[in-house]
Amino acid sequence: MFTGIVTDIGSVTSVETRGDTRVVIATAYDTASIDLGASIACSGVCLTVVEKGPDWFAVDVSAETIGRTADQWTTGQRLNLERAMKLGDELGGHIVTGHVDGVGTVVSVAEEGGSHRVFVSVPADLAPFMATKGSVTVDGVSLTVNSVEDMADGTVFGLNIIPHTAAVTTLGGIGEGQRVNIEIDVLARYLQRMEHYRGR
Repeated sequence: MFTGIVTDIGSVTSVETRGDTRVVIATAYDTASIDLGASIACSGVCLTVVEKGPDWFAVDVSAETIGRTADQWTTGQRLNLERAMKLGDELGGHIVTGHVDGVGTVVSVAEEGGSHRVFVSVPADLAPFMATKGSVTVDGVSLTVNSVEDMADGTVFGLNIIPHTAAVTTLGGIGEGQRVNIEIDVLARYLQRMEHYRGR
């Protein structure tokens, strides 16, 4: 389990396909404190550490995960990293599972004061879970939805990227047309499930 508060920006240093795809990620984490088998969220995707070195760790990414996520898995790609939370850690964002629900596309980015106003389009199946002032995870970053506009083929929601978030995550370089990993608020999914059965 994670919180959507990024604690490092890693960089993909190698990608090798051997059944699954093995991805090596450079990090500023103290890897001596990372156990093999530990979970790390990589731009919102919960992955298991299978190897490590003094300043890197490796994860195996399945074909299914690659097919369901945005285009992170190339050499040089920067990734938002977060280690799994421990009992007693501060829940600074919201509850994040690291299970990506879909891929969104950035439709526009505009400066607004010192921040960036970003609009993201998501498929229609995610539309019921988008709510103004609700939480959403974008590339592993916990954010608040500022606006929602439903379209015929999906939904566009608005976000505000403050300077601090831009500085400590990859979202500082977000651009129009970019694909991003989306995880909806798990509480919203449970509520929809409850409503579905209540109406039966």
